[in-house]
Amino acid sequence: MSVFTGWRAALRIARRDALRAKGRSALVVAMIALPVLGVTAADITYRSADMTPAEELTARIGSADAMYTDAGMGPVRQMPDGDMYDSVKTPDDEVPPIDMRPVFPRGARAISEQSVSATVSTSYGIASTEIVEFKTSDRMARKRIDLVEGAFPRGTDELVATEPFLKSAGLHVGSGITVTTSGRKYTISGAVELPADLEAKQLYADPGAVIAPWQALAARDKKVPAPQPAPVRWLVEAAGPGGIVWKDVLEANKAGAVVDSRQVFENPPPDSEVPLLRSNPQYANSRTYESGETSAALVTVVAMALLEVVLLAGPAFAVGARRSRRQLGLLGTCGGDRSQVRAVVLGGGLVLGGVGAVAGVAVGLLLTVAFRPMIENWAGHRFGSLALHPAELLVIAVLGLVTGLLAAFAPAIVAGRQSVLESLTGRRGVRRSSRVLPVTGACVLALGVLIAVYGGTSGSSVLVAGGSVVAELGLLACIPVIVGLLGRLGRRLPLSPRMALRDAARNRGRTAPAVAAVMAAVAGSVAIATYMSSSLAESDYAYMPSLTEGTIVLSAGDAEAAGRLPAARAAVEHNMPVTGGRADIARVWAGSDCNVYYDEENGCGTLELVKPTGKGHTCPLDTDGAKELAARLSADEHRAMMRTPACVDVRTSTGTFDSGSGNIVVGDAALLGTYVKLDDPAAAAALKAGTPVLLNEAYAKNGEVTLKAVHTYNPKDKQNRKAHPGPARKTTDRLKVYVAKPEYAITPGIRMILPQRTAERLGLHTQPQGSVYAVDRRPTDAEDQRVSAAIDQAGGGLWVQSNQGANDRGNTILLILTLFAGVVTVGAAAITTGLAKADAEADLTTLSAVGAPPRVRRTLSGFQCLVVALTGVLLGTAAGLVPAVALRLVDLRNAMEQMRTQPMDSAYTPIVLPWTTIGLLAVAVPLLAGFLAAAFTRSRLALARRAG
Repeated sequence: MSVFTGWRAALRIARRDALRAKGRSALVVAMIALPVLGVTAADITYRSADMTPAEELTARIGSADAMYTDAGMGPVRQMPDGDMYDSVKTPDDEVPPIDMRPVFPRGARAISEQSVSATVSTSYGIASTEIVEFKTSDRMARKRIDLVEGAFPRGTDELVATEPFLKSAGLHVGSGITVTTSGRKYTISGAVELPADLEAKQLYADPGAVIAPWQALAARDKKVPAPQPAPVRWLVEAAGPGGIVWKDVLEANKAGAVVDSRQVFENPPPDSEVPLLRSNPQYANSRTYESGETSAALVTVVAMALLEVVLLAGPAFAVGARRSRRQLGLLGTCGGDRSQVRAVVLGGGLVLGGVGAVAGVAVGLLLTVAFRPMIENWAGHRFGSLALHPAELLVIAVLGLVTGLLAAFAPAIVAGRQSVLESLTGRRGVRRSSRVLPVTGACVLALGVLIAVYGGTSGSSVLVAGGSVVAELGLLACIPVIVGLLGRLGRRLPLSPRMALRDAARNRGRTAPAVAAVMAAVAGSVAIATYMSSSLAESDYAYMPSLTEGTIVLSAGDAEAAGRLPAARAAVEHNMPVTGGRADIARVWAGSDCNVYYDEENGCGTLELVKPTGKGHTCPLDTDGAKELAARLSADEHRAMMRTPACVDVRTSTGTFDSGSGNIVVGDAALLGTYVKLDDPAAAAALKAGTPVLLNEAYAKNGEVTLKAVHTYNPKDKQNRKAHPGPARKTTDRLKVYVAKPEYAITPGIRMILPQRTAERLGLHTQPQGSVYAVDRRPTDAEDQRVSAAIDQAGGGLWVQSNQGANDRGNTILLILTLFAGVVTVGAAAITTGLAKADAEADLTTLSAVGAPPRVRRTLSGFQCLVVALTGVLLGTAAGLVPAVALRLVDLRNAMEQMRTQPMDSAYTPIVLPWTTIGLLAVAVPLLAGFLAAAFTRSRLALARRAG
C-alpha cells in the first residue's frame, strides 16, 4: 500500500470519527478557528488602518489633481512630494500674497479654501470653532469631505457641519446658527465627515459666505473685531487627463507656490531634475514612501494565539484518542502498525485544523467587514479600502492547519505507543511522572529570568525578549509538577473541591496544557498592562499642569473686560460644577502695563522676584558642573533633587496668570484654600496682616525676598506718565514673607501671593484679573458654551480656563487586554472542564451510584473550572512581570544616559503594577469561570448501558 493510499484511509477514518463525535470536533474546530479569526481580523485591520502615502495625499487634496499653497517666502524649491521646500533666497521684507490664478496651468479649474476662527451660537450657548470657506459640493472635494446627511450649501446663507461639532453643540441638520462676531445667521443644511479625521469639529461654507461679510462689517464698525483668516489654498483640476506634471510644479515654484501633485507623487521625476536636491542632496535619503517594518506587537499576538491553540486543542485530541482507543485497537488487530495509528490521530488534526483554518479566515473577513464602521470610528479615520493581502491570509490559514497538526502530534505519539491489549480493554496503565522535566524547567526558568534581567540592565531589548520566552518555557515545564502538588492541598477541603484538586493532579496531561494556555494569555496581558501602567505613571510625572488639579480660572483680557467680571462670575457659578467659594485675583506690575504697551522696546516697566544664589537657592543640575554631578546620581537621587524647590521652579515654571510679573499674584487667604490647597491658619493670618506668602522657599533668604522693579512709563500712557515724570525709577525692596512648606513649590503659575495693600505700598499697579474656583470635575462642552454665551452677552473679553489633563491614558487598551485575558481564561477553564466531564463519565457514574447528591456534579464542575483558571492566572501574573520589569530596566538605562547628557531631563522610570487588571484576572475571572461551569452543568446523569 502506497503512502498516499495509507494517508487517504487515515483521513477517511479521521473524517468519520470527527462526524461521529460532533461535539468534541466542534470544540477543536472552534479552538483553532478563534485564534485564526482574531489574527485574520487583526491583519486586515492593521493593514487597512495604516494609511498609505497615497491615501494621505487624497486626504489633503481630495479628488483634485493638485493643491497649490502660498509659501509666503517668494520663489521656492521643493521636493516632488511637497513635504520639504526651501526659498531660493531669503526675502528682505515681508512677501505679499500671491495671485494664484495666473500660476495655474492653462485651462485648469480651481476652487479656493480659506479658514477663519470664529465664535458661533449653539443650542447651549456659544462655542469657538473653525469655519472653512470651501466649495464642498464640488467634485474635487470628494474623498476629502463626504456628505453624511442633508445637502451641501446651496447659497451664502447655508453651512454644513461635521458630526462631532453637531454633537458637542447640540445642533442638527436644519438648525439655525449665528456667527456671533459678525452677527450673520446661517442654516445648517447638512452633516459632513472628514474621512481622514472623524473627530474634527468644523463648519464649512461656500467661498464668500463668511469672511467677506465679516470684513465688510468690521470696516464699517470699529467695535467688531476684524477676522484673521488663514492663507488661501487652492485645489486644482487640470484641463486634460495628464494632471499637474513636474514642469507645472517648477513653474509654480518660481511664483512662490508649493504644489502637492498626484501625478508627480505617482510618477516622481529623477533626482537630477529636482533643483532642491542640487543644493541639499541629503534630502534624497529622507523620502519614505513605503514602510517595511513589521509590528512586533502583531507578531507577538500571532505567536501567543498559536501557542494557546496548541495548548488547548492538544488535550482535546488526547481525549479524542482515548475515547477512540477501542477503534484504534481494532486497527491494530487488523494489521495496522504504530505509524498508521499515529496517522489516524494526525489525520484528525489535519481534518479539523483545515476546517478551523478556513472557517477562521472566512469568518474573520466577514466580521471585519461587518464591524468596519466601528473599527474606523475607533481608529479615528476611514479606511481607504480593505487591504486584503492573499499571501498573508494564506499563511494565516496554513498556520492554523499546521497548528492543528501540532496539537495532535503528542496525542498521536501516545496513541501509537499503546499496546493493542490496553486499547481493547480500556486500561490506561500507570506511569510515574518524570523528575527530569521539572528540574530542567526550574533551571530554565531561573536562566530565563537572569537573561531578562541582564538584558534590562544592559539595555538589550533582544535579551529581554529572549529571556522572557525562555523563562516562560521553563515555567511551562514546571506546570505538571505544580498541578500534581494541587492534589495535596485538598485533604481538609469538602468533597467537591477535594475531588477537583485530585482530578486535576491525576489527569495532568489534560489539566497542565489548559493551565499553560491561561498562563500564556494572562502573562502577555499582565506584561503589557504593567508596562503601560508604568509608562503612564512616568507620563503623569512629566506632565506639567497649567492649573492646580480640580480648579478653573476665569480671566479678563484687559481693564475694560475686568469691569464685566461680576456678570461673568455669576455665569460661572450658575453653570459650572463649582464647589465652595471663589478666590479673586489681580495682576500686578511696575511702570506702564506691558500688556498694553508692548510694541516698543523698553516701553513698559518690569517686576522681578530675585532668586538668591548658593545652596538651597540655585539648582545644582542647572549649573556648570551639572553633568559631573548627574554622572554620580542614581535615578532616585536625581528625582529627589529635581523635586527640591530650587530645581522644581526651573523645570515647571509656568505663566498661567501673568508671566511678566515673575508669577506674583495679588490675592487673599481664599486663594490659599481654593487654588494652592494650603490649609494653614498662619499663612492666612500673614496675608491678612499684609505679609506676602512665598510658595517657593528657594527665593527666600533669612525669611525675606528681594523684589526689583523698573518703573518705566510710556509716553503714550499719558495719565501715569504725568504722575511720574522724569527717567525710569528703579527700586529694590526687601520684604518679610511667610514661607510655605517645600511641597507647595510645584503650585502651577504662582511663586508668591502678594496682598493688595502691600502692592500699593510698594508703588505697584494692580488690576482685577479674574477668579479661581474649585470644581469637582472638568466642565463639559455644554457648560463651557453656556458660560461663553453669558460672557458674550455681557460684552466679552473674558474666558474660562481648565486643565486639559495628561495625554491619552490608554485605559481602552488596558480594558481590551483584560477582556482578552479574561475570555481566554474562561474559555480554557471551560474547555478543560468539558474534557474532564467527557474523560470521567465512569467516575461520575460511580459517584452517583454510591449515593452522591446531584448537586455534587455541578459543584465538582465549578471547582474543576476554578482550579484551572486560578492556577493559570496566578502563574501568568508571575510570568508576565518578568518581561515588564526587564523592559522598564531598559527604559531606566536609556533615561539615565539621557539624564547624564541633559541633567535637567527626568530619569524617573517607575514600575507600577496594574492592580485593577490583576485583581480582575485573579479574583473576578476565576470566580466567573467556576460559576458558569456550575450553572451550565446538568445535575443528573443520562442513563448509560451497562458495560460488558
